[in-house]
Amino acid sequence: MTDDRKLAVLRAIVEDYVATEEPVGSKALVERHGLGVSPATVRNDMAALEEEGFIHQPHTSAGRVPTDKGYRLFVDRLTTVKPMSAAEKRAISTFLDGAVDLDDVVQRSVRMLSQLTRQVAVVQYPTLSRSTVRHVELVALAPARLLVVLILSTGRVEQRLVEVDGQLDDDVLAILRSRIARAVTGERIADAIAALGAISSAPGDEPVGLVAAVVETLTDAMSDHRSDERVAVGGAANLARYGDSFDTSVRPLLEALEEHVVLLKLLGEASTGGAVTVRIGHEGPYAELSSTSVVATGYGPGDDAVASLGIVGPTRMDYPGTMTAVRAVARYVSRILDEA
Repeated sequence: MTDDRKLAVLRAIVEDYVATEEPVGSKALVERHGLGVSPATVRNDMAALEEEGFIHQPHTSAGRVPTDKGYRLFVDRLTTVKPMSAAEKRAISTFLDGAVDLDDVVQRSVRMLSQLTRQVAVVQYPTLSRSTVRHVELVALAPARLLVVLILSTGRVEQRLVEVDGQLDDDVLAILRSRIARAVTGERIADAIAALGAISSAPGDEPVGLVAAVVETLTDAMSDHRSDERVAVGGAANLARYGDSFDTSVRPLLEALEEHVVLLKLLGEASTGGAVTVRIGHEGPYAELSSTSVVATGYGPGDDAVASLGIVGPTRMDYPGTMTAVRAVARYVSRILDEA
């Protein structure tokens, strides 16, 4: 048996099992996939695949189903992923372009991803520590009240009110705004915080109290890591279609959806360069979720991956279509953040 034919038989078994959730027999493979060989030859091929651990027979006289090892070979040897239709691309673009802020982008992304894949979608909020400072604004709201606005590369906007001693002077405020902007714009959060410290320790002509209050406020806003462990989840209702496999595959996953730390670990580290990672069954970090697969990638402005998004579901999934959808949504979200 050639490796090419072995792979063709395995690919056919995976595709049929994903579509039907029924063990696949040799006769059905020949009829549906035009393998160009007899059912007897396919049975021999299936026996070889089973011996190597790529498929198994759930019970006597049944067809075969893929193992985690079989799914892994199938995914690793994919030469192409399913192309996304023009209508799907248009739907993603139209839906995501309507977002009004970062929260809306995340919520729309998770809904779109769950609809495209019919799986549970998980989108991590952008990680603050990987952000850069896009803009800082100081706005006088009253003689002694100041609005400090911090805009990050991820689209995140922080607004803080500051009460100061004495009256605010527009010229002084403009000078301080310019000093801070030169020091922090385009800098990673850690470097921006260090730059703010330098401004605080070496104040210019601006009132020391004003400088200290603004620096402290901006530093606090940059150090707020509340979003780093936030995720949005959508499409849990899709799990209902797994019926008989609920207890073994879906129940542990439903419990995991309540734990954001668990979901973040499932997604893994955000990957750069548009790479999509696929972790199948026992390759994941949790033994109780060994019937679960995760397809994920990083997203962010430019080439920076500031967070992860992906889908989680039973190992019996449409891997090519899911990988395409995950990559497409990540690219659209990255573009939106880049243009924000």
